[in-house]
Amino acid sequence: MSQIGNAIARQEQTPAALIEQYKAELATVAASHVKVDTFARLAVGVLRQNPRLMEAAQSNPGSLMSALMTAARLGLEPGTEQFYLRPIKRKGRPEVQGIVGYQGIVELIYNAGAASSVVVEVVRQNDLFLWTPGALDEQHPPRWPGAMKQPFHKADWFADRGPLVGAYAYAAMQGGAISKVVVLNASHIARAKAKSDGADGEYSPWRTDEEAMWLKTAARRLGKWVPTSAEKRSAVIERLDAPTLTAAPLGEVDPDEDDDPIDGELVD
Repeated sequence: MSQIGNAIARQEQTPAALIEQYKAELATVAASHVKVDTFARLAVGVLRQNPRLMEAAQSNPGSLMSALMTAARLGLEPGTEQFYLRPIKRKGRPEVQGIVGYQGIVELIYNAGAASSVVVEVVRQNDLFLWTPGALDEQHPPRWPGAMKQPFHKADWFADRGPLVGAYAYAAMQGGAISKVVVLNASHIARAKAKSDGADGEYSPWRTDEEAMWLKTAARRLGKWVPTSAEKRSAVIERLDAPTLTAAPLGEVDPDEDDDPIDGELVD
């Protein structure tokens, strides 16, 4: 356990008081754009709105501060879809787990400055989804008739779109090129879920916010093909395979590509 963790373990303070006490440490690790006072107020507000999360923070305040340190280092807002704060149980004891959400991954991509826009969407059974991999950019003609630069996705947003069947993600780069298009079907998502600790647990986001986890799986795969901010890169977001400003070749994601575990709930 770190020195901060040991110090926290010896104290009996409310989570709000601990956050206030360790604002200086948060400021030390925080990304340059983070306003620590605002960050701390947001974290306290999230705890007060969720009794189970407050209970977990009181049971293991060190886990709360560890999660907040990670969020601050990445420059993400805690308790939002950028960075979830979840109550979990480890060996029967409640604690707080920090989970980077799909919006957090998208934020890291934007912060790198190479992408002008990022698209991450789910596809449902009644949607129209077309994707035939095409050219890298306007200077490279399609490899065959009907080839596409990016997917075509049409949905009736005000009707029952049916169950989830897939997800996709891509980025439009500053120079106009389109990044590799990540396309995942239900089998790809199922493999990612299977590698998530406690995916079927009561507080797991796979149960409480399944669509967001499908989006996160696609966004996380996209993070292998486009740059994320070096300042905010950490062990939470894996190192880019090819961190360049040029678009990677288009094509469907390799279904045999290894998945890293997707964050979830830890259970006994």
